[in-house]
Amino acid sequence: MGLDKILSISGKPGLYKVVTPTRSGFVAESLLDNKRITVNAHSNVSVLSEIAVYTLQEELPLREVFKKIMAKENGEPTTISHKDDKIALEEYFFEVLPDYDEDKVYPSDIKKIVQWYNLLQKHDLLSTLDEVNEDAKADASSEEE
Repeated sequence: MGLDKILSISGKPGLYKVVTPTRSGFVAESLLDNKRITVNAHSNVSVLSEIAVYTLQEELPLREVFKKIMAKENGEPTTISHKDDKIALEEYFFEVLPDYDEDKVYPSDIKKIVQWYNLLQKHDLLSTLDEVNEDAKADASSEEE
């Protein structure tokens, strides 16, 4: 399962994986407690594969940020908690991504990224970071022609 099946739902803690579509939305399962919820089409949902982090040069896909954290931590959980203070979180993130845009990336964003990384690591979903979804592969090959 790639990051295109992992979601953040506004107002709900943690991450969710898409289980099945419904007529008015979809069923998602929490990675925190494995509870299933029905999400309607009007909910504010972010797909992890579509999220990027501002750097001074460009927007770096979240997949690449997770890869950098994974390299720093050797595939283990982070040495910092998402509950640590603002200064500690910013120092950690600066080690991972030295050129992140401090004016656009807030401590609350760093908290989410650290928490999400740890959730994905706990559920052994970091191996999917190298997977590119099939639609993206098809788009890339059609652009080359």
